[in-house]
Amino acid sequence: MLHAIRSALGPVARVGKEITYLPTCPSTNDLLKAMAEAGAGEGTVLVAGEQTRGKGRLGRSFTSAAGKGVYLSALLRPQLPPEKLLPLMGFTAEAMGRAVRRIAGAEAGIKWVNDLILNGKKICGILTESAFSAGGQLQYVVVGIGLNVNYETEDFPPELRDLAGSLKTETGESYPLPNLAAAMIEELDRLYDALLRGDAAPYLAAYRQRCLTLRRDVRLIQNGLSTPAYALDVDEALGLLVRYPDGTETTVRSGEASVRGLTGYVE
Repeated sequence: MLHAIRSALGPVARVGKEITYLPTCPSTNDLLKAMAEAGAGEGTVLVAGEQTRGKGRLGRSFTSAAGKGVYLSALLRPQLPPEKLLPLMGFTAEAMGRAVRRIAGAEAGIKWVNDLILNGKKICGILTESAFSAGGQLQYVVVGIGLNVNYETEDFPPELRDLAGSLKTETGESYPLPNLAAAMIEELDRLYDALLRGDAAPYLAAYRQRCLTLRRDVRLIQNGLSTPAYALDVDEALGLLVRYPDGTETTVRSGEASVRGLTGYVE
């Protein structure tokens, strides 16, 4: 697998300069964080054939069956103020959409803030985790990505079959995992380079076009309360601008609220 990924990988500036492959591991994010603490270099990528304890946002689990998807994490050590990295998770979804388009020819959308959706089914999850020094300085960011590639519907737990999908369930085709892994690494490298150069405006424009949450009725789920609203736009940090039924407007951030569409895909 590692040789096949490297053979398919084009030139990269940072992300993917060093790649480690494991047939199985509990969580690529957890293992790469340990590697980061031990001194692993920027751009190190860890790819696993399966995860036994894959995880998503808000403590959710992420199904990571052997041979069915691409599960990888990348280590970034950006010399940037933390606020410049606020859109990283959402922009990573845009970058993964580009990788999917390249390999599968499929146009996936994004459910705010970072779920990649194809035909109403979630096919990719993204989790970013950061570490700071005692003085508050950013030490590193680990970007974890799980892309469902060759899953069949029956591979998902029954409770997820109406929500989760894969490239195969939605296109009817199987795809080589090394080629997708290489494309995902390349697109993440391009995104990271754009962020470091302060030239991420094209990602913001593309995100606004791809985001399925915008210009529709939504429900904000926060502190156990469900509030109807209308999603207007996202700001430069991918905060979601919403209008409430009484006409007031506010911006919500990832972690402050979950957004569920009143129709279509529901988380």
